[in-house]
Amino acid sequence: MENDQGVLVDLYVPRKCAATNRLITSKDHASVQVNVADVDADGKALSTYTSFALCGQVRSQGESDDSVNRLATKAGLLRNVWSYQK
Repeated sequence: MENDQGVLVDLYVPRKCAATNRLITSKDHASVQVNVADVDADGKALSTYTSFALCGQVRSQGESDDSVNRLATKAGLLRNVWSYQK
């Protein structure tokens, strides 16, 4: 929640899982947030990054690696790694 000046006043701001779009609750201790650094042409990390939050359910099912590949491909960070298969 924000006040009139636009400052966050809540102590806890919940995140959403990037793979399933579910809320990550405060009791989900298996959840992780992966920050992928942006790099320049020389391969040096810049100060900006792309974040992917994964809930514990995705990790417990063993789908986190596939989800990160899918999300990174969609974000333009990877090419020819993930493709949709039935």
